[in-house]
Amino acid sequence: MTNKLRSKFGRGDVGVLSRRTLHGGYIRVDELVLRHRLFGGGESGEVRRELIVRPRGVGILLYDPMRREAVLVRQFRVGMIDEERSPWMLELVAGMVDGDEDPLQVARRESREESDMDPVKVIQICDYYNSPGVGNERITLFCGQVDASAAGGIHGLAAENEDIEVVVVPYGDLVAAVESGLINNAMTIIAVQWLQLHESELDRLFGDSA
Repeated sequence: MTNKLRSKFGRGDVGVLSRRTLHGGYIRVDELVLRHRLFGGGESGEVRRELIVRPRGVGILLYDPMRREAVLVRQFRVGMIDEERSPWMLELVAGMVDGDEDPLQVARRESREESDMDPVKVIQICDYYNSPGVGNERITLFCGQVDASAAGGIHGLAAENEDIEVVVVPYGDLVAAVESGLINNAMTIIAVQWLQLHESELDRLFGDSA
């Protein structure tokens, strides 16, 4: 990796002057006052930012390489409430990491809860930050090998008000849905584009996984 891809600044180049929680409900919001180093030299003035504080998240693309079908889920998402097309989003199985949980185990658990599928093998795709301009949510993406012929139904935990429809999507339709904008959330788009790059070598990748 070339030096140009690495920042010359690190965590020590930011000074947090104060931090307090403004809201601690379903979504936690902190207010920070900070200073940071500048590319041109010196230090910034006081910068005030609101930060959405979220646990680490996981998403898993459930895929059947033999049938070339993905198992996605559809559910209501409040962030889509103003979306004219529909607030019901087609997306990956996903969930939140609780404390020191292993993200891989969370991905397997969420697969069972949201789709009633138990992946045979799982590959890690990547880590990324969902919206670092306003939040600290870090996402770990996986791809899990499943038998899509057994997929279907309505799932989720009633205690968490989950009402989740399982949707089986052929590979060609999956790619077309991303290209047309029908699939319009970052987690699913990233996973599908990874699949486009690696679908021909899934047998090897799954063979190397646990």
